[in-house]
Amino acid sequence: MVRTLLVRGLLLGLLAGLVAGVFAFTVGEPRIDDAIALENAAAAHEHGAAAEPGAATHGHESGTHEQESGTHGKESGTHEHGEEVSRGTQKAGLFLATGLYGLAAGGVFALVFAGLRGRVGPRSDAALALAAAGTAFAAVIVVPFLKYPANPPAVGDPETINTRTLLYLAMIGVGLLSTAIAVTTARGVRGGPWARRPAAVLAFVVPVVVASLLLPAVDEVPDGFPATLLWQFRITSLGTQLVFWASFGTLFGWFCDRAARAPAPA
Repeated sequence: MVRTLLVRGLLLGLLAGLVAGVFAFTVGEPRIDDAIALENAAAAHEHGAAAEPGAATHGHESGTHEQESGTHGKESGTHEHGEEVSRGTQKAGLFLATGLYGLAAGGVFALVFAGLRGRVGPRSDAALALAAAGTAFAAVIVVPFLKYPANPPAVGDPETINTRTLLYLAMIGVGLLSTAIAVTTARGVRGGPWARRPAAVLAFVVPVVVASLLLPAVDEVPDGFPATLLWQFRITSLGTQLVFWASFGTLFGWFCDRAARAPAPA
């Protein structure tokens, strides 16, 4: 049974990843293009400002200006050839990335689902699949997003990427730990669902809030960056994950329900 669930999770994860890729390509890529255009415009402005002193000296030292022009030409060519991956290749690779993400997430989800099945959550496989997918979205996506939301390519210091990655992974760990605490609390509380559910929610929220207050903030958005573009990108990033987990949970639950209704082989 575990093997069947694993294959189901891998295939449906791949399918849901491609669906999320369509959403990201349609809604998210224009935001990335806008952010890259702003970054290029800012770089061109800085380059132009740096070239002004050379232009002022041009009237007195034309030979020096010619050497500087040659140097700028070499730098420009180096910059052009230094671009390792074009935007067209990145857009094409988006579906590969979301597909691989779906495969990995679907496989892990199926194994966790097999462990939870019949022990925790709803007795119905379809209901358990939807509940587990929603919980995964909340713990692994929403919790770190609230503390460290995604930024466009033009935002962020490359030298702090390792620190930001570790902090993001730490919030994912907090989300998973809070989920485990909430499940344990719900199972230990007596008095029916009206007592268990508020206790579980409180047990989930408290560690998340405490961790959010203790972990350092990361604010590397440059002054003057359009707030509308920033939040459009962030909402689109969160929306891509929502599309994935909603479609995956629905598909996985539907196939589980269909398998449960299928007649047993003679």
